[in-house]
This record gives sequence, structure tokens and C-alpha cells, in this order.
Amino acid sequence: MAHPKRNHSKTRRDKRRTHYKAVAPTLGVCSNCGAAVRLHYVCSECGYYRGKLAVEKEVTA
Repeated sequence: MAHPKRNHSKTRRDKRRTHYKAVAPTLGVCSNCGAAVRLHYVCSECGYYRGKLAVEKEVTA
């Protein structure tokens, strides 16, 4: 098992960690209502996915 004789520097550690970052989800536009929707997800506003009704939404009055 690897056991370093000397510590790695902070710079070397940070260079390794440069690729660990959060990525914003890709958004598209719902073809039915025009709301911003994550790709490959059902629209949370109207319940449509790729032009077809996937989930019936309750109408609140």
C-alpha cells in the first residue's frame, strides 16, 4: 500500500481538485406551456413530456 515519505504540497492537492465542480443542469423549453424544464424530465408546470400528457395535474380553484 502506498505510503508517502513526504507530504504533497497544497498546490499539488489543489491542482488535483480543480475538476471537482458543480455543473448547472441543462434546461430546455416545454413545448406545451413554454416553461423552463430539465431535459428528459416531465414538465412540472403542465405535466407534458415530448408533446404528450404524462402526468395529470390537479386544478386548484
